[in-house]
Amino acid sequence: MRHRIPLFTTDGVPNAQVSVHPFNTEDGLGLSSLRFQREGGDGDEIVVIVHGLTTSSDMFIMPEHQNLVSFLLDNGYDEVWTIDTRMSNRLPYNRSMHRFNLDDLARYDFPAALRKVREVAGERRIHMIVHCLGSVSFMMSLFGGSVDGIASVIANSAALTPRVPAWSRVKLTIAPNIVEWGLGLPYLDPSWSEEPRLSRGWLFSKAVDLFHRECDVPACHMLSLIWGTGWPALYNHENLHAVTHARGGDLYGATGLNYYRHVLKMVTAGHAVKYEPDNARYDPLPDDYLENVGAITTPVQLMTGDSNHVFTDSNVVCWKELEKVVPGRHELEIVPGYGHQDVFMGKNASRDVFPRMLDFLKRQSR
Repeated sequence: MRHRIPLFTTDGVPNAQVSVHPFNTEDGLGLSSLRFQREGGDGDEIVVIVHGLTTSSDMFIMPEHQNLVSFLLDNGYDEVWTIDTRMSNRLPYNRSMHRFNLDDLARYDFPAALRKVREVAGERRIHMIVHCLGSVSFMMSLFGGSVDGIASVIANSAALTPRVPAWSRVKLTIAPNIVEWGLGLPYLDPSWSEEPRLSRGWLFSKAVDLFHRECDVPACHMLSLIWGTGWPALYNHENLHAVTHARGGDLYGATGLNYYRHVLKMVTAGHAVKYEPDNARYDPLPDDYLENVGAITTPVQLMTGDSNHVFTDSNVVCWKELEKVVPGRHELEIVPGYGHQDVFMGKNASRDVFPRMLDFLKRQSR
């Protein structure tokens, strides 16, 4: 397999000091974080960025165009962190028939990650930018009381009220059992087209290609199967750099299916709820993550593209729900011409999207 850009490179963030900071969760996983530093910014404010399911820190440090980490360093923040949770494709946990759910991230990953940030960087003001199921699970952690002391949050695509298209709901309902027990596959992988000819993964990818004629990148077709509803589902093709589109199998990794079961439970309930309310491991978390929204004073910017074919109007709904309880505390930002993933990974995101984030961050900074 030939990679257009080396895997896990940090070349997309030039002129910065980069360091790796592993950390452990209370349930026994080893996770990791990247710290990017550059002199000359505001030393009191830190931005911490979190990916979604199957992606990683790499989506924020892409070298083919200006990325979010570089943009923040260029615009007054001298320290930016990216966190790789158990959902990251930099880590091995998704390549198994696991039984993790989003409560695991809320209960274990984010408290451990922020302890590491504070241990290394000191007690400074922390702003969070979170995406996809990284956003849903972080908002569960914040509104569920597992983390505190957060200055502000930018939550992209979905937060506490996940909504999905009708076909996506069908997939969430039937796919986990079909894939795991019917096909005997422990996970789905967008890079299966790169596996040996006639292997199960290769054959699966070829079958998916039959239903997706919108481009000639098999990984893109697989991603539209794994996430959302559309041709393509995750982004608008015209928003992506050709290199970004071609290396989808590198930027998005395999995913186990149990997260889908938790998402379905939330979609059915209409908002974020605990997956296993009778499991004592999750007793510190609320059964209903909306029950305490009035007590959380951290301002949140709920962001989404207006062409979101993964979580549709989830954040519009979330903003309306929060507005009923605490009018004026939180904000809604809708980005025209963007979908789910291209908000961060689009070739012109530094022009069209990142300034909107920067404006919110600056207004929440001292």
